[in-house]
Amino acid sequence: MALEADLLIDRRRLKRRLALWRGFAVLLLLTGALAFAARNADLPLPGRGQVARLTVQGFIGEDRKLFEALEALGKDASVQALIVAIDSPGGSVGGGEALYAALERLRAKKPVVAVMRGTAASAGYMTALGADRIYARESTVTGSIGVLLQSVDASELLARLGVRGEAIVSGPLKDQPNPFHPLSPEGRAALQGVIADMHDQFVAKVMAARRMSEAEVRALADGRIFTGRQALAAGLVDAIGGEREARAWLAAERAVPESLPIRDLDTRGTARRLFGAIFDGLAKTVISEWLGVDGPRLLWQFPR
Repeated sequence: MALEADLLIDRRRLKRRLALWRGFAVLLLLTGALAFAARNADLPLPGRGQVARLTVQGFIGEDRKLFEALEALGKDASVQALIVAIDSPGGSVGGGEALYAALERLRAKKPVVAVMRGTAASAGYMTALGADRIYARESTVTGSIGVLLQSVDASELLARLGVRGEAIVSGPLKDQPNPFHPLSPEGRAALQGVIADMHDQFVAKVMAARRMSEAEVRALADGRIFTGRQALAAGLVDAIGGEREARAWLAAERAVPESLPIRDLDTRGTARRLFGAIFDGLAKTVISEWLGVDGPRLLWQFPR
């Protein structure tokens, strides 16, 4: 009888624990759903206009989901304009070209304004060229109109270590450049031709977007960087300012009301956005309640 009583007590304890954890899980899901709804209160609604914001940060590369999102943005009647917030030192030539082209296609359907923040150089500046108007801060680092290819010649060091590289190639330029031996004159000439052609493409984009002559662009396209104030004087940007000035221009020139809400363009699916909101909310709750620290001040979030 004592054994049955103990089993009954243990079973009741287990049920209470399960009920507690179930309640906690439901509360967690509700918290995440509320956070998701709060973050996305400006999602498209019938008859409700909005302005989209695309944040371009870090290395710029190929991003298929981003390009698809921009394509969908062009078909979304609720989105009246796009603000591209750029803070990037550059990226791959192909990545910058693809993003520039995607913004150009979108620009044919609705206004696009670029707002350059701390840095918008090289492929970051190429991205801005896809907009109707470019804003920069006075201290924004921009320009760097050029193409760079770097290689390492470690042949002397490897020879001292007794390491010798061998390569079987289909032609004399197939392994150029190669860290196992110096760059040949023929290889250097071939690679310089590739870089020059890429540079010509960059120059042509600046000429078309900024309505400048080739001579004017070539004088600026030696790879140097500019401050935002210098870029304005050189004709590489349209005005000094940020998002507030961009919204004012959209209102004055493109009849896009400043009162419209801004929605950040998110390439994640709805499920990932929901779970991201749940985990973000949980992290902040744990940090705030258990550690007694204000979560946002830690500048940390779960990866999305």
